Amino acid sequence: MKLASLKSGRDGRLVVVSNDLAWCTDAAPVAATLQAALDNWDELGPALQALADSLEHGGMPRERFHEHDAMSPLPRAYQWADGSAYVNHVALVRKARAADMPESFWTDPLMYQGGSDGFLGPRDPIPLADEAWGCDLEAEVAVIVGDVPQGASREVGLAAVRLVMLVNDVSLRNLIPGELAKSFGFFQSKPASAFSPVAVTPDALGAAWKDGKLHGAMEVELNGKEFGRADAGVDMTFDFGILIAHAAKTRALSAGTIIGSGTVSNRDAGGGPGKPVDQGGLGYSCIAEVRTVETLLAGEAKTPFLRHGDTVRIEMRDARRHSIFGAIEQTVAVTGK
Repeated sequence: MKLASLKSGRDGRLVVVSNDLAWCTDAAPVAATLQAALDNWDELGPALQALADSLEHGGMPRERFHEHDAMSPLPRAYQWADGSAYVNHVALVRKARAADMPESFWTDPLMYQGGSDGFLGPRDPIPLADEAWGCDLEAEVAVIVGDVPQGASREVGLAAVRLVMLVNDVSLRNLIPGELAKSFGFFQSKPASAFSPVAVTPDALGAAWKDGKLHGAMEVELNGKEFGRADAGVDMTFDFGILIAHAAKTRALSAGTIIGSGTVSNRDAGGGPGKPVDQGGLGYSCIAEVRTVETLLAGEAKTPFLRHGDTVRIEMRDARRHSIFGAIEQTVAVTGK
């Protein structure tokens, strides 16, 4: 089943979307918003699935689904906690800012709590007041969970996954060192993120959802050129069950909590940093990583961070090259433009 929130008020209008992303039907007879559905998923989830089945068989009134009309599936959420499951990415980015890499990073996930009171839509511009802040894209996977009890195990955490989606977790890289130096975490350096037009139930992903991971190439384009195609199911040190259990260690998680994977990152076949796509590699899911590789190999970073007018596209396709979640496509704009 695929769900989306069309633009309407703060929380959108929930629709069920066809598997090919061509059509949708109003979910109001079951739930007006996605959060309402998540709050009573055991009852409303099957009812939404019945709508989805009828839509696929032409048994429901339908309208064309246009990704430009979609907000993020949850336009705002009770909680957004982003992990760093791809430790290869963590190691490279920390090396770039000459920060130590504790051995515990390989056994205990990193996680921060981001702002969730409002997300960007998948086709909304990225507002950037100052290019000197070092605006970066971060292509990630995220899950939306139902209620998770405090102290939940990995298995309980995985059972709570309701929906899967993609993320552009925007970062302001040049603001991060100063904030971390205060030993109190991210805030100004993590503006609003954007999620894919559609969120998908794990069962609808088939073999792409396995062992608590989404398997498939994270296709990233920058200004129309291929930038990355790292496989989200490869080199993921901590699966979503582990990430959810980590988040729930000392607190219960409410239905509608979003848990992110962190930037998708693959090692090179030889075990070293990944290579650019134009050099036969899988490329990157953020600019910071390619800048780190450039510094390691050539002594300086050459790829600039995002500038006004730059366009980012993030998407994942199935074996038949059909889009699974729709595309996040955003252009960097001066704040307020």
